[in-house]
Amino acid sequence: MTPAQSLLRSATGLNLSKAVVDRAIKNRMEQTGIGDAETYLQQMQPEELTALVELVVVPESWFYRDPQAFYAMSEFLRARLAADSGRLARILSIPCAGGEEPYSMAMVLTDAGIPPDNFMIDAFDISPTCVARAKSGIYGRNAFRAQDLSFRERHFSSAGDGDYRINDSIRKQVRFKQGNLLEFDLSARSGYYDVVFCRNLLIYFDKPTTKAAIAKLEALLADDGQLFAGYAEVPSFCQHGFAPLQYNQAFGLQKEAAAPHKPPRAARPPAKQVAPRAVKPAPTPAPVSRSRATPSRVAPAARPATDATAGANPAPAVDLLAEARRLADLGDIKAAERHCRDHLAQHPEAAEAYFILGLLNELTNKPKMAEDYWKRCIYLQPDHYEALCHLALLAEANQDASGAAALKARAARIYKRQQAS
Repeated sequence: MTPAQSLLRSATGLNLSKAVVDRAIKNRMEQTGIGDAETYLQQMQPEELTALVELVVVPESWFYRDPQAFYAMSEFLRARLAADSGRLARILSIPCAGGEEPYSMAMVLTDAGIPPDNFMIDAFDISPTCVARAKSGIYGRNAFRAQDLSFRERHFSSAGDGDYRINDSIRKQVRFKQGNLLEFDLSARSGYYDVVFCRNLLIYFDKPTTKAAIAKLEALLADDGQLFAGYAEVPSFCQHGFAPLQYNQAFGLQKEAAAPHKPPRAARPPAKQVAPRAVKPAPTPAPVSRSRATPSRVAPAARPATDATAGANPAPAVDLLAEARRLADLGDIKAAERHCRDHLAQHPEAAEAYFILGLLNELTNKPKMAEDYWKRCIYLQPDHYEALCHLALLAEANQDASGAAALKARAARIYKRQQAS
């Protein structure tokens, strides 16, 4: 890992490829007039670090994205208020990107008849630009991708030039702040939130950072609260003290201690860490989204290499796919790819090798090749949950809403079966 990668990882927690970081630094060097990368890093000030972070954190969100989670939240809070009408429900959205998620929460709760005095939403994002955009409350057409746009008639007014401004009655229900989950001070917020939305953040973290982030979220969430994650992230939460809720396609979770007792299941082998997805930098200075690291199934071990010399002991077995993941985490994409291909030479139908090749091609900004490899993976292993999740995210990025929905539903069915087995 280069010094620049380490710097940005310390600042954001994100696993960023060398290519992404180098492009961002080159952009900032052109903006600041500094001609040498080493000098640029040595002269780094907090304000410049913030500007650099903006180039590697591109938010991708829209109103009512994966709406089942919002309706599950509404049902949960309505039941609570039925038992205690004076209760204030505290809700957290992190990361909140440009505000589409927390504003969606406020609209859903308002439409469900929950009085404004009974809920308050805190929304945090690492990007000051995202927070400023959210506070402005003005959105273009790209933020409205839901099939049913009736909410826009109820809660927005025209801002001219095809833009829309969210109504003040919704804006006042959300408090936006700049902040990093990994740096949260928990002293005043332990068990503070009844509902936490943290969707599509952990997919950008490596295994240790994921564990640290989940520990923060667990501390923030009330013992009887509910958390909603991205569909690719549910397995990570279930490995660290959470249990899934039975809302269809909402990807809700609760603390394991609060879950109804179930008979113990046979232990399953721990999932291995896979290479993270790279964050794609914006072509011009603009706020950015977060990178993907999901647990994968344990791949079959590679055949052991043997010494052809008579009487020699066999060489120890080499797990080529485990080594490919390790090399990818270190940024050595070519060597990681070579290990995958060596594994495929021995095991031509190894779905996991194609899955990792897909991740490697996504890291190098080749989404079409990544898609082809993931399709090969699910052809060979139709229940490969992680490949389906990655294909769904790719479909979303290509604005293929129906394709993404079908892939998410398929992944959800597979995950439910895996949990039941």
